[in-house]
Amino acid sequence: IFAFDELTTLMNTRGYQEASVERTQAWAKRCLVAHSELTAQRAHRPYQALFGVVQGAQYEDLRRQACGGLMATEVDGQRFDGYGIGGALEKQRLGEIVSWCTSELPKDKPRHLLGISEPDDLFAAIEAGVDTFDCVNPSRVARNAAIYTASGRFNVTTAANRRAFTPLEDGCDCYTCTHFTRAYLHHLFKAKEILAATLATIHNERFTVRLVDTIRAALISGDFEACRTEVLGRFYGGRSAPTIRPGHDDMRRPACQGL
Repeated sequence: IFAFDELTTLMNTRGYQEASVERTQAWAKRCLVAHSELTAQRAHRPYQALFGVVQGAQYEDLRRQACGGLMATEVDGQRFDGYGIGGALEKQRLGEIVSWCTSELPKDKPRHLLGISEPDDLFAAIEAGVDTFDCVNPSRVARNAAIYTASGRFNVTTAANRRAFTPLEDGCDCYTCTHFTRAYLHHLFKAKEILAATLATIHNERFTVRLVDTIRAALISGDFEACRTEVLGRFYGGRSAPTIRPGHDDMRRPACQGL
């Protein structure tokens, strides 16, 4: 679970961002106190980890300040079990901003990036030292008939899929691809059946997990750069994905995991 935090936007002023970091820090301590008390009361139950959330928007000093404040927070000898990196992130600077945080945060605790799932963003964040992610986007776009594949994204409601009696993606092992065709999902969306969004979501979520599995294997084998070039080149198919690099030496860690 994550400590309560305030999500700001890039439109907020510097002064507001400063106040937000302080507010999030105060809430984080209150959450740690409550978590410590509840953990003691539930000693017979499995332990539930608590993560603090780093805010600070696009300001390096605020990001580093937020990291330091969360790392120093302690209640009865208990500290945060991991750290979430949240808030407003400029896409073109995602790797740089995330690297400010990962360079401050302890390497023996998981670093989680909130709200990221696009392939180019995953590569940038993993290179910057992030371990885990969560994002509503795979399910959000699925509700609008957008399907992720290794060759890019397509809309299953187009006329070309009306009689396409093939899986959403050849080789995908998800429930949707092993049981249904593009033509069937085309029909479901056109008929406004709720099952359409469910089946599309199953596929998009599995696509994301398979992608991160591929990245993890590339990290372990030392082929991260080749993997990035191949995966993004195929996915964006001529559309240039942003080249986002961290602002310091390689922070990648083989521990990265999927959703």
